Amino acid sequence: MSDRRVHRHPIAPYLAEALGTFALVFAGPGAAAVNTASSGGVENVGVGLSFGLIVMSAIFTFGHVSGAHINPAVSLAFRLLGRIDNVKFVAYVAAQLIGAVLGGLAIYAVLGSDVDGAATVPNIGGWDSALVVEVILTLFLAMVILAVATDDRAQGAFAAIAIGGYVAFAATGWGSVAGASMNPARSFGPAVASGVWDYHWVYWAGPIVGAVLAVVTYEILRAPPEPSAKEPR
Repeated sequence: MSDRRVHRHPIAPYLAEALGTFALVFAGPGAAAVNTASSGGVENVGVGLSFGLIVMSAIFTFGHVSGAHINPAVSLAFRLLGRIDNVKFVAYVAAQLIGAVLGGLAIYAVLGSDVDGAATVPNIGGWDSALVVEVILTLFLAMVILAVATDDRAQGAFAAIAIGGYVAFAATGWGSVAGASMNPARSFGPAVASGVWDYHWVYWAGPIVGAVLAVVTYEILRAPPEPSAKEPR
């Protein structure tokens, strides 16, 4: 039988993570910055849809190359489950941060000082409310991802729609509280470009805690794999 395995360039997964995260930042926080620059021309619903649609597109485009994590918290969840090793985890996070910074700088190149609108900062309720929201939203985001990406019994073909839909809901429904980041890279890139670092630690701590809780919870919920064939008598 012929070997039909795909042999990609060694840097392909990391390039995919960098490009996917660049696209996420340019489209999502970029839409928020355009909304600020245009005095509400995009509106909150438009920003939320921008996040959801770009995540959906990135999964369809890069999912078969790298898994389209485009989020250090997601990569952490996959590392804790043993789906990637330490080297790949570190390389993925580095690629995501590079892509996010380039995305933030691209927004700045187009909009100048209005890039501040892309920054994630606590708004309603302060940093403590932001932290709680980030933990909860990331918990369920990671559970959705784990359900469609690690369990063959889930509807894997619809992963992009499920994940993109959840991101759109979170950004639209809870973005006004503190940005609904759920993604340290997504917050890091605009922070570098804008110089806005207000309570930036929240956007690392919240998603990391949420991802860890998601792994623990999903491992409890997940049933053992079904046997592929009957054992010989």
